[in-house]
Amino acid sequence: MKQVVCLYCEGTDAKIAVLSKDKDGICVHRVSSLTVSRNIQSASKKEVMVELNDKEMEADLSFDNLDSVSTFDSGIEDKSDVEILNEALQNFKLNKMLFIPVVTEPIVNYHSYEGPKDENKKKLIQNVIKDLLSAKGISVTEDLIDITETNEKSTLGVFLEGDIPCVGLINQLANLNKRRYYKIPTIKTAELSLAYYVSKSTKFFPEDNSLIVYIGKEYSKLIFLEGQNLRHIGSPLDIGTKNLHTYDVYFSKILLEMENGGIPKLDNIILCGEDRSENLILSFYGTFPEANVSELKFENFDINQLNEEDQKNLALYAIPISVGLDYFDELEKTHVGVNFLPKYIQENQKFLQFGWHSYTLMPFLFFAAFFLTFKTLSNIREMKELDFEIERLNQRQIENQALANQISPLESRINSFDATQKIIDDASLGAGLWNSSLGKISDFAETRRNFWVSKIEPVSKDEIKLTGYSLSRSVLTEFAELNRSSLLKNINYDPLREKNAFSYTLNLKLQIDSLKTR
Repeated sequence: MKQVVCLYCEGTDAKIAVLSKDKDGICVHRVSSLTVSRNIQSASKKEVMVELNDKEMEADLSFDNLDSVSTFDSGIEDKSDVEILNEALQNFKLNKMLFIPVVTEPIVNYHSYEGPKDENKKKLIQNVIKDLLSAKGISVTEDLIDITETNEKSTLGVFLEGDIPCVGLINQLANLNKRRYYKIPTIKTAELSLAYYVSKSTKFFPEDNSLIVYIGKEYSKLIFLEGQNLRHIGSPLDIGTKNLHTYDVYFSKILLEMENGGIPKLDNIILCGEDRSENLILSFYGTFPEANVSELKFENFDINQLNEEDQKNLALYAIPISVGLDYFDELEKTHVGVNFLPKYIQENQKFLQFGWHSYTLMPFLFFAAFFLTFKTLSNIREMKELDFEIERLNQRQIENQALANQISPLESRINSFDATQKIIDDASLGAGLWNSSLGKISDFAETRRNFWVSKIEPVSKDEIKLTGYSLSRSVLTEFAELNRSSLLKNINYDPLREKNAFSYTLNLKLQIDSLKTR
């Protein structure tokens, strides 16, 4: 049986496992963990097809070696990342191997279908597609969806959305090694394959509720089983060994997913992935004291070709190894899993990239080749010119942005000047009003020796209250008439050392005209 390369990409982390199966069982030839860049993961379906079309238009119409690619460089590959993957698979004959990309959320999504069952799988898939469109408004083609059964005998629809990072990486690896493609027989889902391996390798009681915890570098997964069957798949956690500060977030998320899945308790917890430390195990024991916490084991595999460190840390590669077991069991008809193979991948792997009826047009291809080649080269030249213009405009934009960054602080200071000036003007005006009013009171008291002010207190922002004494009522009337904005509140007879004296309370308005008269 051909060797299989299972490639799992999530975030910047990529893990590979090379496996094969013979009469003695499954052999793990190599495992490796890689760090890939973001742009290499973004190689989309469109880029793969454009890359293929560009190569076909540039290549001569020769069928001597259809597996080889032309020397045309698509320019979308990151050689450093692809070469790292190439080195990880060194000494293997890649053109004779099968590559299985492994997908996970958010590329793969799930939909529970509880409608009528149909023995015909194709018709059942069509029913699931209709239900998915009706319930969630999502339209999916048949090549991007598959189904599986859960423990509740309901149908779980599994469908793909968006680009598949691993497919782009595999095609770029083929391009690096001068191949048009590497054979991709199927695409597998990480959660379902991992759940299948745990269910097959570990025996649980039918009423047991088990939790599989996979901890990655950037993401983590929670998968619940009831007995040997899948019960619930939790949404992925955006935490891993790179950004984990406390284990409490796992426990709160587990309790939330248990509530969402209707799971009353946990009897077993199986750990795999990047973190299987004693602290993690003890933390789980502390939160779920009744559960049996253990590390996922890989005991029925031939791992003699691996080094001692990889043999010890085989749980790091739980997902790609589980995918390999899932694939081999499907070939032997002992298991029916979830498989995808989008049409654009099928088209890319065809021996010839056109249908049988197109052979009648073969003579015209020779005449079209010159025109297509000329047009392609013209377009390439135009694209290079446009790329140069874009680069020039980008440089201009950077320069303009630098100037804008220098202008922004000055603009903020200018905008704040008016507000500051208004505050200063208001403060100056208020100080002038007080100065003018107090000056008039002082001048009046100086010319009238029988008028005193004992207390000044504000009533509002434009009004003050005067309290004091006078030896003559007429002086108070004179002061009130002199300040027309004043209001004499009261006059009380209050003899002072056998002299007639009067206490008074008077409200005085602070007005702008008072400031102008001075």
